[in-house]
Amino acid sequence: MSAARDDVKSRIDSIEEGYEFFLAYAAQGLTSDQGSKTGGQLRTFLSKIEGGLDGLGAAFRSVVEEAGAEPSDAWDHLLSVLERDAADALAAVRLVAALPGVSSQLIDNLNANHHLRALLTDLFLLDDLIDAI
Repeated sequence: MSAARDDVKSRIDSIEEGYEFFLAYAAQGLTSDQGSKTGGQLRTFLSKIEGGLDGLGAAFRSVVEEAGAEPSDAWDHLLSVLERDAADALAAVRLVAALPGVSSQLIDNLNANHHLRALLTDLFLLDDLIDAI
C-alpha cells in the first residue's frame, strides 16, 4: 500500500474511532468533560478527528491521482463533495473542542449533525472506491 493510501486509511480510522467514542460519551449523561476520565479521552478524540479531517480531501486526491483513476471528472466532483463535507464537519468539531466544558448532550447533538453524518457516509463510499482502483 502506498504512503498516500496509508495516510487516508489512518485518517478514516481516526474519524471512525472518534465517532464511536462520541456515541459512548453521549450515553453517559455528563454535564461536562471537566474532571472525568472520559472527559480527557473526549479531548483526545476531538483532536484526532480534527487531524483526520484537516486535509482529508487533499489526501484522497493524492490517492486518486496516484492511481490515475478514471473517469477523472467524476472523481473530481465526488472529491469536491468530500472536501465540503469535511470542512463543514471540521467547523463543528473545532467549535465543540474550543468550549471549556463539553456535555454528553452536546456530543449527542454533534453526532446527529448532518455534516458529520454526511462525511461518514462519504468515507464509507470513498474507502470502498479507492480499494477498487
